[in-house]
Amino acid sequence: MTRPLIAPILALLVLSATGALAQSATLPLFDLLRLPEMLEVMREEGMAYGQSIDDEMLGGQGGADWQATLEVVYDVERMRASVEPAIDWQMTGIDPAPIHAFFSTSPGSDILALELSARWAMLDPEIEASATAAAAEAFAAKTPRMARITEFSARNDLIERNVMGAMNSNLAFYHGMMAAGALPPGLTEDQILADVWAQEPEIRISTVEWLYSYLNLAYQPLSDEDLDAYIAFTTTPEGSALNAAVFAAFDALFEDISLMLGSAVSPHLSGQDL
Repeated sequence: MTRPLIAPILALLVLSATGALAQSATLPLFDLLRLPEMLEVMREEGMAYGQSIDDEMLGGQGGADWQATLEVVYDVERMRASVEPAIDWQMTGIDPAPIHAFFSTSPGSDILALELSARWAMLDPEIEASATAAAAEAFAAKTPRMARITEFSARNDLIERNVMGAMNSNLAFYHGMMAAGALPPGLTEDQILADVWAQEPEIRISTVEWLYSYLNLAYQPLSDEDLDAYIAFTTTPEGSALNAAVFAAFDALFEDISLMLGSAVSPHLSGQDL
C-alpha cells in the first residue's frame, strides 16, 4: 500500500560540518553537522512522497486540503523539534570532541559536503536514473570503489537499518489509517504485520538500489585514502554512537510522520476502494 517514506533514509552521517575546529567546538552537534539543511532536503523528498500518495491512493484528488496537510507534516521546524532533542539525548555521555575534530577538518568536512550535495542532486529523476545506471555498472565490474562502498554500508549496517526503518514507517501508516477508521472492519494486527512483511523484498531492493547509487555519486570525487579515513571514523566508538543516535532519532520522526499521513489520508478515502 505504501512505500518507504524516504527510501533509504540514509540519515546516518548524511550531514555536513562547517567552520574551523576552534569555532565548531562550541556548536551543538545538530548545527555542526548541518542537520537543518538535511531537514530541508527531507522536506522536499517528503513533499514528493506526499504527492505520490495523492496520485496512487487519492486519484490525484487530494487538492488544497491534502497540500495543506503535507505542509504541516513536513514543516522543518516541527521536524527539528522532534529530531534535535532526540539526538542530544542519544548522545548523552559520548565525547563529542572526535566528532567535531573529524567533521570540522578535511577530509571529513569535504566528504560530508559531497554527501549533502548528492542528496539534493538525487531529487532530480534524471540524475537519480544516471546514478543508478552508474552504480549498477560499477557493481557488475566489481570496481575497488564499489568494494569500499560495500564495506562502508556493511560496517554501518545501512541496508538493514534502512529496511527496518521503512517497514516500521509503513506499519505506522497502517496504524494511522486504523485509528482513523479507514481500514476494513475486523482487520487484525497480525494481518497488518503480514502485509508489511510482504513488502520487505521490494523495500530491500529499492533500498539497495538507492543507497549504492547515492553513495557512488557522492563519493565519486574522493580519493581512496579519504574514503578509507571516513570508513575508519564511522566505526570508532564515537562514530558508531552518532550513527545509532541519528538513526534512532530519524526513525522515530518518520514513524510519527507516517502515522500522521495514514490518519490524514483516511477522510479522503471515504467511498473509495482500499
